[in-house]
Amino acid sequence: MKSGQLYLEHKLEQIRRGWGLYLLLLPAMILTLLFAYKPMYGIIIAFKDYSPALGINGSPWAGLKYFEKFFNSYQFSTTIKNTIIISFYSLLTFPIPIMLALMVNQMRETGFKKFFQTVSYLPHFISTVVMVGLMLILLSPSSGLVGNLFNLFGAKAPDLMGSSSLFSSIYVWSDVWQHVGWDSIIFIAALSSVDPSLYEAAKVDGANRMHRILYIDIPMLIPTAITLLILRVGGLLAVGFEKVYLMQNDLNITSSEILSTYVYKMGIISSQYSFSSAVNLFNTVISFILLIIVNQISKKYSENSLW
Repeated sequence: MKSGQLYLEHKLEQIRRGWGLYLLLLPAMILTLLFAYKPMYGIIIAFKDYSPALGINGSPWAGLKYFEKFFNSYQFSTTIKNTIIISFYSLLTFPIPIMLALMVNQMRETGFKKFFQTVSYLPHFISTVVMVGLMLILLSPSSGLVGNLFNLFGAKAPDLMGSSSLFSSIYVWSDVWQHVGWDSIIFIAALSSVDPSLYEAAKVDGANRMHRILYIDIPMLIPTAITLLILRVGGLLAVGFEKVYLMQNDLNITSSEILSTYVYKMGIISSQYSFSSAVNLFNTVISFILLIIVNQISKKYSENSLW
């Protein structure tokens, strides 16, 4: 009891000494509580027959009715399958920013290195709407770059944006082009912390460039890569809504209907608030379970984990 009291007094003394830092932290804490934790109260909509006229508290309870409705719907298997396909496809591109960071780290010409980094970062700042607009223009079978190339050879251009089989590939690789430079920043920062004496010692021992990458650079990147991979797996089912929705059309809908677009259509367009909340809650719970599982696996087989 006495030790607990001493510990509490010690913590209170730390707070008193650092009151200025806690004061700076207060606005961020208030915003997080208001916009992240307070809205969680709305989760109970998924378990009610929600009516805007009655409000959340006045709406009658429905139990697991809307979860059962989603599990038994014909869209369940389609949306889950499409979401998993796009998510795992995107996950396979995870090593690309690491390879780019390793390549940039080996560049010795400072001017070209800065130019290359700037060029690779810039696409990240293109908005999703503009990005999809560029894709529609470039891949248009009638007036786009692809269409004109096929016309030069007298061939009929395929409608790439209307192809169900190519939807996931177009989504993922356009995403890689847009964000690979930005995603590599954190790995470049990790490599910049490597002690130069390690490279010098490796050179003295006769290590070539590939040896230095394998035995110095990559081991330095592993902790960062594992942490980011855990976070990526935790958001495996959280495929970006905006880009998928903008790329959707009647021809590729069988491959482009994912959980987030389905939630939007059911909740906003069809006004089925309880049903869309249940689908979204299911998505969140699965993502949270995946995060815990991957974190525990990483914690068991390596020294890196989120907690």
